[in-house]
Amino acid sequence: MKSKIDITGVSETMLQTLYARAKETKKQNAKIKDDIAVHIVENIDYDFSKADKDSAMSSGVIARTIVLDRMVEQYLNVHTNAVVVNIACGLDTRCYRMKGKYLRWYNLDLPQTMKIREQFLIETGPMYQIAKSAMDDSYIHDIEYHGEDILVIIEGLTMYLDEKVLKMFSIIEKSFKKVTVLVETMSPFVVKHMKEKSIDQSNAKFLWGVKNGNELQKILPEFIFEKEVSLVEGMKELHPIYHLFGWIPLVRNISNKIIVLKNRS
Repeated sequence: MKSKIDITGVSETMLQTLYARAKETKKQNAKIKDDIAVHIVENIDYDFSKADKDSAMSSGVIARTIVLDRMVEQYLNVHTNAVVVNIACGLDTRCYRMKGKYLRWYNLDLPQTMKIREQFLIETGPMYQIAKSAMDDSYIHDIEYHGEDILVIIEGLTMYLDEKVLKMFSIIEKSFKKVTVLVETMSPFVVKHMKEKSIDQSNAKFLWGVKNGNELQKILPEFIFEKEVSLVEGMKELHPIYHLFGWIPLVRNISNKIIVLKNRS
């Protein structure tokens, strides 16, 4: 019997991204492999028809997965015994794809979201679940931390926040000594002019964006901007045409980016 899922707002986006990964996995020439996502989708009672028609959203999710998987794996290959904190994890399964490469992995999200995650993913050490907001600094006490290298992943979240972005980063900066953050950002133009068709009837709205890593560092002076990777790099693997017009400044400027930040301490 399938599990009935009743969720709205920003948290509902996790079902759209889950479906996109499952759908891609089932393709003959799939660019990612996420069998866990396929299994979860097959056991959820939820209307995915809008997500099925939202090809732009699906492509963006897969491009992001390609880019972030590569960046996370590169980090973990260099920083052995790192601790990973996955903020706004939803039904993300990257901790399984990276298994064996980290010391501990903490999946963090709102209580209502984690209640759904727990229905499908029962995780114990070295994977852990924390049912708290990223703006609740008490989540730090749920993390076993002894000064190890920390990798924080923030995927699919900042565009739904406002000034809470500053609070989230303040907690990260004050809590960890050696921290690298991989954060997905959206351009202000897209925030203002675009919306995801698959969730247009929910309360999830784009609220916040930043042009690039240099601009992000200006509002987060306690961090150093290291580099940024456009999701165009992932789109190139999905749609070869991006090898041609992916170099157009306008295309790269409005594409979501993964910005790499490090704390100054």
